[in-house]
Amino acid sequence: MLPSHSFEDADPNWVPPEIDTSVAHSARVYDYWLGGKNNFPADRALAENILKVVPTMRTMARANRAFLSRAVRYLVKEAGIRQFLDIGTGIPSAGNTHEAAQETAPDSRVVYVDNDPIVLAHARALMTGLRAGETAFILADLRQPEAILAHPTLAARLDFTQPVAVMLVAILMFFRDAEDPYGIVSKLLDPLPPGSYLAISHPTADFNAQAMAGAVAAAEHSGITLVPRNRAEVEAFFAGLTLVEPGVVPVLAWQPDGEPPAEPESAYYYAGIGRKP
Repeated sequence: MLPSHSFEDADPNWVPPEIDTSVAHSARVYDYWLGGKNNFPADRALAENILKVVPTMRTMARANRAFLSRAVRYLVKEAGIRQFLDIGTGIPSAGNTHEAAQETAPDSRVVYVDNDPIVLAHARALMTGLRAGETAFILADLRQPEAILAHPTLAARLDFTQPVAVMLVAILMFFRDAEDPYGIVSKLLDPLPPGSYLAISHPTADFNAQAMAGAVAAAEHSGITLVPRNRAEVEAFFAGLTLVEPGVVPVLAWQPDGEPPAEPESAYYYAGIGRKP
């Protein structure tokens, strides 16, 4: 388990400790698919291996990023949310939660959480120009939700007497059922007040079982867990919540900008948002 840090209170000369660039990391693999440069040979090798079995993975990564933007816009404009807890944020790139939220509501506050030290380094470099109090970063692991909720940076940035949106975009797939991802999500939501929201996107084998099996095998070979889930299993993360229309649907079909996609199942992800009553 990595120690907890926040970029605004860290030593500006701090260097991420013991980054093993010979081992692929999901955040850097995702960065590669999005066209970023913050990745290493092991990350690129895994990314390319997955592209061999899922040639449209770059398009799917962009679809997932587009869902994040649509979800945040909905939460800000339609739900009136001004506080976001984004876990598994990955390496900062265009279209992050704080950008989408603060474009419409400059007073929005965002706390990012990730367990990769290199993400912290890039977060510090790219976010130092932001006004204090709006955006913060915690280096922590979703496997320990209590540590995230108890972190002083979270308490300093988010007011849990007011609604909060928890963003779990393309992160729960890294948890096997034995790690109790449903319990983790429940623990995150328990202290939040009514009117809070949960946003999830999650890969599935429902649309192309063979391609997803190849992706799972490639990830496992590189030491990364990848667990696709069917629609009912993704819906189970929203137990006790009221689903926002259109419910849990293919990511391309969740409140799309413009015309509905002709082939919504071409991106092998489900997505949905739920409201805590």
